[in-house]
Amino acid sequence: MATPRGGKDTLQPGSFLLFAWQEAKVGRLSASMDPQHLIGDCLIHIFTFLTEEDLIRASIVCKDWRNAAETPWLWRRMCLQRWGFCSQAVLESPRVNHSWKTYFLRRSHLETKMKEGRTGGYTCTSLRGHAGRIVGLVYLQRSSPLGPDLWNTPTTVCSASTDGTIRSWNIQNGQLDWCSAKQSPLSSIVSDEQRDFVITADSAGLIQVWQGQTGQEVASNSVGSTRCTLLQYNKDNDWFLSVGLGQGSLCTLAGTSLTKKSNIVVCDSFNVNTLLVSPDKKLIIAGSKDNVDLSPKVIYADSLTSPCEDEDPLCQLVPVTGCQAAVFIPTQSARLAMVHCKERTHNNKALTVFDVSIKKSKYASHIQVQQVESFPLTLNSTSSNILLEAKDSNSIVMAADCHLWVYSLKGALLASFEEHTMPITSICVRSRFGFGESISPAGGFSYYVQRL
Repeated sequence: MATPRGGKDTLQPGSFLLFAWQEAKVGRLSASMDPQHLIGDCLIHIFTFLTEEDLIRASIVCKDWRNAAETPWLWRRMCLQRWGFCSQAVLESPRVNHSWKTYFLRRSHLETKMKEGRTGGYTCTSLRGHAGRIVGLVYLQRSSPLGPDLWNTPTTVCSASTDGTIRSWNIQNGQLDWCSAKQSPLSSIVSDEQRDFVITADSAGLIQVWQGQTGQEVASNSVGSTRCTLLQYNKDNDWFLSVGLGQGSLCTLAGTSLTKKSNIVVCDSFNVNTLLVSPDKKLIIAGSKDNVDLSPKVIYADSLTSPCEDEDPLCQLVPVTGCQAAVFIPTQSARLAMVHCKERTHNNKALTVFDVSIKKSKYASHIQVQQVESFPLTLNSTSSNILLEAKDSNSIVMAADCHLWVYSLKGALLASFEEHTMPITSICVRSRFGFGESISPAGGFSYYVQRL
């Protein structure tokens, strides 16, 4: 067979197909390489090297090529390569009758529209009612692993504000379910893992637990700090709440009665405002965004929930400084993504991914933090309030000022949004093909639904 001009080394993926077709047209392709005979597994294997555009072009060459190019396995493979998780359950839904090809093309089209800010195929709705700045929102509905089903099941979201109230919203119809009595300005809100309770902190350091469906107060405890960061998690069937305090310490409370279990120093004199737990519940990340010279700490969770009086907490510094945001990748036991300052300046930022593990020996245990990926960020923002969320193994959602981005963990920008007119203060993301909300301090928030 003749060799394309430029030699074999210059042949690009997909160019073989065009070359074979051209050679066949002028009669220079051998009988064994005629497109009529490039069928079955061999042709499908060749098509795995094509992009979706090339695959669509190849499907119009002849009947055999079209049959091979329509193979569901090829399009399913491209879906999983691009997005990592694609729900077969949703594809088989009575409402949605998609082939893998249709799924790939429509999802790609929706991502393009969302990235360019064009409407259609997804929903953006604003809910208003708070008189002050919104400080956070949480889901209450017990959702499936695919995320809340907005189309069939009412989904409840609670928001907290500096106006001193908590409001519960039905996202499906946009109506207010309940509103708490006015109190001191609220500074933080989280839900428990079972989404039965809402936990808030106010400007006076009062921690309160609320029944999520009715708004009734269950318990309270004052931690004596005007700045609190909340983290609720269940470990070995026990309920815990860790509270990062303005004095640089981390206080851990047990049960919905909020009984104190431990109090350790994380960063002396700086507010502990980075706080998260690993998916396997073995590790806690704690740190401060207030100083570019500080490194966050990885803390063994048992050191907080079951402390030993004669032992120091087991912990390890993460080898970066100036942490601005962090999130554990939920599909991994302890993979950590972190936005941090480079060269100790707020204007130069990077996102670094670490694998964190506990190494045990006969006489001692230690925490190991190993870098697996890092890339610079161009945020076009001077804000130090960066928000980070992740719901699968391949992508993260990030917000700063009025901007919202979706990045792959390799650094590729997948989508961006610029609808907000005021800085975003909180985001919440679900994994069912792109569902999330973002809040601006104007007393309202927006939610986005990408329906496939």
